[in-house]
Amino acid sequence: MWKNVAFYLTSGIIVESLIADPADGTLEVLGRTIMAFSSVAVLLLLEKKWSMFSQLYTSIFVCENFIMSLAIAAEGLDYWLVLKHHPYREEIGIGIAVFLVVWYISIVSYIFRGFFKYPTSTSVIYAVSYFVMTYGIPMLLMDI
Repeated sequence: MWKNVAFYLTSGIIVESLIADPADGTLEVLGRTIMAFSSVAVLLLLEKKWSMFSQLYTSIFVCENFIMSLAIAAEGLDYWLVLKHHPYREEIGIGIAVFLVVWYISIVSYIFRGFFKYPTSTSVIYAVSYFVMTYGIPMLLMDI
């Protein structure tokens, strides 16, 4: 589990440093990690399945690490498109970002459905909520 967290922190800091100031990016990634730990812990406490913390957190973070690796590649592609003065660079970047977010929510939803035997609609709602809590709240706090 801790190797996944270390990889997530490293890759997240790389992605955020390419987008914004490295100090702000580092704080945002730390905030996302804290929110991820907190939200998984609360969900497991509510479901009375605390013994599954390491398994659930590892499975979610393997997904996050894979998506973050693809985001690093997308940042490299964006840089290359800037150098080539590609006219649809922004549209390509937005398309890749939307694809990665939808894929991320789908995988986390699948993980929640597998762990808790939720119906698909409930697991999608929890996955979207998890995404908003782990990405939206730290991003909002960094903008204040």
